Amino acid sequence: MKIFRKPLKWATLAGVTLSSLIPVHLAVEASTFSETALDQDRVTAIARPYGEGKYDLLVIEQIPDKRDCWAESGSNPVLIDPLLLNYDFTGICRRSTDSNGYSIRLDGNDLGLDYLLRLVPRGGELVLVGTPRTAGYSEIVLGSTNGMAQGFMKIDLYPGWQFTKRTYQDKVLGHFYFSGSQAAIAAGGDLPDTPPATTTQVAAESSQTTFTDIDDNIYQAQITEAVKMGLVSGFEDDTFRPNQPVTREQLISMAVDAIGTVYKVDLNATPERDVIPFKDVDSSRWSARKIKWAQWNFLNVGNPNNTLQPNEPISRAELVDTMRRMAIHLKNQLDLPRELQQTQEPVAFSDTSGSWAKTVISQMSGYCGVATPLNEEGTEFAPDEQATRDYTATAMIRVLECVKAEAQQAQQSQQNQ
Repeated sequence: MKIFRKPLKWATLAGVTLSSLIPVHLAVEASTFSETALDQDRVTAIARPYGEGKYDLLVIEQIPDKRDCWAESGSNPVLIDPLLLNYDFTGICRRSTDSNGYSIRLDGNDLGLDYLLRLVPRGGELVLVGTPRTAGYSEIVLGSTNGMAQGFMKIDLYPGWQFTKRTYQDKVLGHFYFSGSQAAIAAGGDLPDTPPATTTQVAAESSQTTFTDIDDNIYQAQITEAVKMGLVSGFEDDTFRPNQPVTREQLISMAVDAIGTVYKVDLNATPERDVIPFKDVDSSRWSARKIKWAQWNFLNVGNPNNTLQPNEPISRAELVDTMRRMAIHLKNQLDLPRELQQTQEPVAFSDTSGSWAKTVISQMSGYCGVATPLNEEGTEFAPDEQATRDYTATAMIRVLECVKAEAQQAQQSQQNQ
């Protein structure tokens, strides 16, 4: 059965809720230092291994017309050969290896005293985050390695972030800034609209669970739970935008992250079957590895011309079909019966008789109430209407709770035998 019949827009901020996380004294106090722009091709941030599974941050700058400081190879992640380690780099490379040599700068404010830069393993990659030293502020997410591998890995900065140098009284100092602009981050660098972001990149980092626009939302509890689990996040203005539609790649990304809450997802695993890449999903796209992993493991997606149309909104019917596939995949992984046992009487929907997903919708209605009437009222499911952020988060939580409850029951049954 086809998961998407027609073209999955759901955007989450690639730098979390920035307006809410700058300490007050920095928001009103001008910085002593200024900054100067750098040639971005001559600077790189590197995840440097220093122990079993441990990495620290290294920043290197190439001095013009000098011997190369590093070489790059591969992709997802890009591997770095730090050539400067093989010879005296003095006069050739500039480098910084700790918090004294680099810090976050946001809209002209130096956050070095308030945020600690760290590399954190999340979702099969290393994520560069700014951890607040002051309670009450969220992490700032700046970039990631886009995968895991042995050795030195390049950190790609997210849109809206760049390297600059600290300047004092017109003198350029050796201190590097990871410099960001709230406006550019919110706009995805030079993109006109707020960019999409994977839940691995953003949702898992945001501690924001209180939004100004969900107090009267019937799905408030599920939205809050989804945020706590790192499946979705809000926007820079403390809103969740519950009625905003969801795109194909965002749903796939969210589904993969949801699966990752049940067992470890290895995005670099070798596929068990051949998968033809989509023509419109470049390997450098933020969602590419999750889309490919989903193809290998539980989705049957795409159109006859082998395109995904990742930015297109999904329908409620397509969402429910995805949830069915995700539930079956999880049950297989947990050695549970493949069948989706009916836990309640399915709703007799009044508008699904002519839908390609009629059977799926009915089945998922009886399976822990994953499929429910539009806005939880009446008997219309509205299969062709766009799936919204609030219902998508709710459907995802319902599937996870149902599968986990079944797994717990199976475990208890085995213990009682």
